[in-house]
Amino acid sequence: MSKPYSPPYTLTSAIVSLVAQIGEAVGRLSAHQAATTSLRLRRINRIRTIQGSLAIEGNTLSETQITAILEGKRVIAPPREIQEARNAIKAYDLYTKWQPSAEKDLLAAHSVLMSGLLDALGTYRSGGVGVMAGGEVIHMAPPANRVSSLMRDLLHWLKTTSEHPLIASSVFHYEFEFIHPFEDGNGRMGRLWQTLILSQWNPLLAHIPVETLIHEHQQEYYAALNRSTQHSDSAAFIEFMLQMILDAAPRAQSKARHWAQSESILSALAPAPLSASELIAHLNLRSKTGAFKRAIKALLDEGLIEYTLPDKPNSRLQKYRLTGKGQAMPNAAGHHG
Repeated sequence: MSKPYSPPYTLTSAIVSLVAQIGEAVGRLSAHQAATTSLRLRRINRIRTIQGSLAIEGNTLSETQITAILEGKRVIAPPREIQEARNAIKAYDLYTKWQPSAEKDLLAAHSVLMSGLLDALGTYRSGGVGVMAGGEVIHMAPPANRVSSLMRDLLHWLKTTSEHPLIASSVFHYEFEFIHPFEDGNGRMGRLWQTLILSQWNPLLAHIPVETLIHEHQQEYYAALNRSTQHSDSAAFIEFMLQMILDAAPRAQSKARHWAQSESILSALAPAPLSASELIAHLNLRSKTGAFKRAIKALLDEGLIEYTLPDKPNSRLQKYRLTGKGQAMPNAAGHHG
């Protein structure tokens, strides 16, 4: 009987250290209740994730445009880019129903992600493919007749490995890109599947938009893939991905703090309008902090609160009240669970 397939990777001291640091960072993030209870925060992070992942593939849609698509509004943009966004929104809505090691779920996800963009949906490629960067072939993927067996081996390894999910998800991501199993959509599928693996380890990781950071470090992302291929060892890529996850966690923590403040303001305004000084007292703040000012501005910009005296923003009689949109928010009714 042949030995089960195991992808080649080395557990470097940097990898071990990053796993420990991410564990601590996720622990700090989980302490912020808003990170797990705020539907607004989850939605914003989901939009950032989708925008980042699509931008890596050359999609030019902004977070604002993707938000508009999510809300069913008309967006002026190339039809293919709009379709990519609609597909990604649907895929990230469905992905909690998928099992990372199930081939049928992987193929179903590809069908959703590439609907209307590709003829060969949910099927492995039938021809050769090369990974291009700047008009240059940087990786020739294995021949098509090996894809099915390579993917079965990789999915079986994922199902049976005892490796930490932070490491296993990064190994899978690298191996998936190396095999390049589909005619198109491999990059966004690899990132989606890593998020799926991580979210089953800790649901908070579904709401940390790592893709935004990968987009900011896109050249390093490809360089890490290339180094791993050259050394036949995915350690370089594992280190890169873990660093991106670690760097994304404080951003998510900062967002969680911000949304905790803004949701407290919405709750405070639910019974009746309040002035800035009344709000500060209600929230047990010592003064009008920078975080308070940013939260008020964001809520005004979002149309969740408004001035009672819109023509006199600096009036000493000025108060804030919930708009109809703000009243419809779950937390405005006192719901925090």
